[in-house]
Amino acid sequence: MATPRRLLPSLSQLAAFESVCRTGSTLAAAGDLNLTQGAVSRLIQNLESQLGVALFLREGRRLVPTDAATAYARDVSRAMDLISRGSMRVRSTPGGGTLALSILPTFGTRWLAPRLPGFLAQHPGITINLGTRLRPFDFDGEGFDAAIHFGERTWPDAGYARLFGERMIACCAPGFRASHPIAAAADLIGLPLLQLETRPGAWADWLAHHGVMEPAPQGMLFDQFAPMIQAAIYGMGVALLPEFLARTELAEGRLIGAWGGAVPGRGSYWLVWPLAGGDYPPLVAFRQWLVSEVQGTGPEDMLPR
Repeated sequence: MATPRRLLPSLSQLAAFESVCRTGSTLAAAGDLNLTQGAVSRLIQNLESQLGVALFLREGRRLVPTDAATAYARDVSRAMDLISRGSMRVRSTPGGGTLALSILPTFGTRWLAPRLPGFLAQHPGITINLGTRLRPFDFDGEGFDAAIHFGERTWPDAGYARLFGERMIACCAPGFRASHPIAAAADLIGLPLLQLETRPGAWADWLAHHGVMEPAPQGMLFDQFAPMIQAAIYGMGVALLPEFLARTELAEGRLIGAWGGAVPGRGSYWLVWPLAGGDYPPLVAFRQWLVSEVQGTGPEDMLPR
């Protein structure tokens, strides 16, 4: 249902309101917006009159936002940020060929980035803007057209294209293994096990696959694979890593398998997009290319299917 036009304030009113809430005064907001203090005050008064709600308590020359104003300011700030980003996208690519893509940091740098030039060569009119997010988010609030996500199909009102799963391998530095003999999977229980926040059950699954049913001890926690890989290289413990992300370090000998082979992990990598934007041409082009890229990947890339 369309919002009544009478409830849609002007951008000038919203800009003044947001600036007063952010800067704390009409004087500071006037400097922020390059307006006079009187003009800012009038815009605030007109907004209150239009909404029929007092947004500020007047304490002398100070304007103190009400609880309603504080909540409204969050919505206005998000909306203006989306408009600003949309305007920048139109300005940077007048043809409308911009894709805002959320990626997982290590996946983005190690798997996606080396392949992106191929996509851009095939679609020279499309610009891709990348941002990193570690967990699911609200597409409406963030302004992304799609996301590459690891896990399950848990996003509401979203379309999905499965890319691939993971095979997890226990890795450590050669020097670490030399000083910590490992003859069986159970020997890892007494070692520092490096862990990723978003894979809380990964070590328990790996150990259970090798017949060890004891709870995995808690070790250092990381929010991304990249610093965990570096920690393993510097001998800080054993890291449980997706085989394809550790390919370079394994090939160069900076990491070696601690014990046992790769074990299938839980979850998959997905391309996810809001259903309402599924027909957006840059997204359609990227989705088709990405699925084709995954299907055409050879075994040398260590991509489990």
